Amino acid sequence: MNRIFGVSKNKTPKPTLNDAITSTEGRMSSVEVKIKELEARLVGIRDRMQKMRDGPGKNVLKQQALKVLQQKKQYEAQRDQLMQQSFNMESAVFAMDNVKNTMSTMQAMQDANKAMKKQYKNVDIDKIYDIQDEMADLMDQANEVQELMGRSYNMPDDLDEADLEAELDALGDDLSFGEEMPSYLNDAEPAMPELLPEAPDGSFRQPTENTAAPAQAEPALRM
Repeated sequence: MNRIFGVSKNKTPKPTLNDAITSTEGRMSSVEVKIKELEARLVGIRDRMQKMRDGPGKNVLKQQALKVLQQKKQYEAQRDQLMQQSFNMESAVFAMDNVKNTMSTMQAMQDANKAMKKQYKNVDIDKIYDIQDEMADLMDQANEVQELMGRSYNMPDDLDEADLEAELDALGDDLSFGEEMPSYLNDAEPAMPELLPEAPDGSFRQPTENTAAPAQAEPALRM
């Protein structure tokens, strides 16, 4: 049966740029290892040549050093090529990501534009103007009501400002000269109290005369 109808082969996924970059970086790492090994060989040959005198043996080491150096240059050239390839692929990946981001942004903007158009279909501009006019009328009515509620009653409307100022000046004169000073402020100042006797200064006088009785002489002791 398999020979007649055949068997479907497993399709392997195609490599992507990221896979290629990973593979290239792996090759670069292996080349770097080889370059390090060749540098170590060159250092060893140089040390041996410094310890030898001029002669056939030193010339042989010199030829070996030249071959190792040539190999090192070839590996360095390969490394530079791989680095350039990796850089080019990374640039391509970056450009592709930018294109994807741009397409996503455009799609999002288109969806937002459609949604805004759908919403604005339900918006009536004339109705908004009518609502604004009604709000302005209501605010005017509210201000008029406040003025009516704050109106003063029994106040003459024909008052003259000059008459009010004259009455205010006359009222000031009445306040300054019409009031009498209280009687307790007109009394004479009370007399100052008499000076008190001086307090003793605490000094003590010594007696001038010796008032003590003379001491009687004791009789002399008889032998």
